[in-house]
Amino acid sequence: MKTYLECIPCFFNQIVRTGRLLGMDDAAIMEMYGEFGTTLKKIRVDVPPPQTAIALYDMISRHSGLADPFYALKQESTKAALAMLDELEEKVKGSDNPLSTAISFAIAGNIIDFGISTDFNLEDELEKVLDSASYGIWLEDELTHAVHDAPWILYLGDNTGETVFDRLLIKTLERPVTYAVRGGPIINDVTMEDALAAGLDKVCERLVSSGCRAPGTILSLCSDEFLELFNSAPLIISKGQGNYEILSGKGDAPYSSRLFYLLKAKCDVVSRHLGVKTGEFILTREKRS
Repeated sequence: MKTYLECIPCFFNQIVRTGRLLGMDDAAIMEMYGEFGTTLKKIRVDVPPPQTAIALYDMISRHSGLADPFYALKQESTKAALAMLDELEEKVKGSDNPLSTAISFAIAGNIIDFGISTDFNLEDELEKVLDSASYGIWLEDELTHAVHDAPWILYLGDNTGETVFDRLLIKTLERPVTYAVRGGPIINDVTMEDALAAGLDKVCERLVSSGCRAPGTILSLCSDEFLELFNSAPLIISKGQGNYEILSGKGDAPYSSRLFYLLKAKCDVVSRHLGVKTGEFILTREKRS
């Protein structure tokens, strides 16, 4: 995906939202506004928004003096999600289609995204899975067949907290899974520390860093170790909007036939790109050109 005009005010909204979360005063937030405003002419519309977010959150870290500004919120998210894990696991086990239910819970957890909003209710979101969730593109049968045929799976993580629901899905997949985290802290995206706190090491064969410290998997910024895994994985499950914004639309890429996306469409730009309604649960795959 490219950067659309609607993405620009979203960047500024993130400055205000993050500044408020960190207890910064209006003068400090206005200073960040001004600094980021001077970079507008340098923003390339041909790159996805998560690539621009690197500079945005580097600026926020510098002004706040915090290398990981969302650290405390990430811990709270993981703790809240872990408190729900046993109950959700029982619901998955008692479901007529455990894999489908686990996928839906994993996507519901994608609401924990402080880059989009802090105004969400995780319990309500998970409750909707069983009665009123809205599904857009839903290629469940294709993913089920791909999982059945795959000797192992590369799973691209997204946000801290939803990692707990990834854990539930990975356990249900019953395949060896390598789970990829961000190369460093940015927004509330999952780092190695966050993945361990969620217990992903208990269900995954391996945890790895992508080497990329963006809120998405920018292959040109990833480590050689990760790229070797990415290029050899028989099946890739990509979680969240950031990964979708970066990896989608490349149907001529070698990985396109092996890549599935799990996300909630959380903004109008992504919803329009997918051809769905904002708020819908999405299970789709990259299409070959």
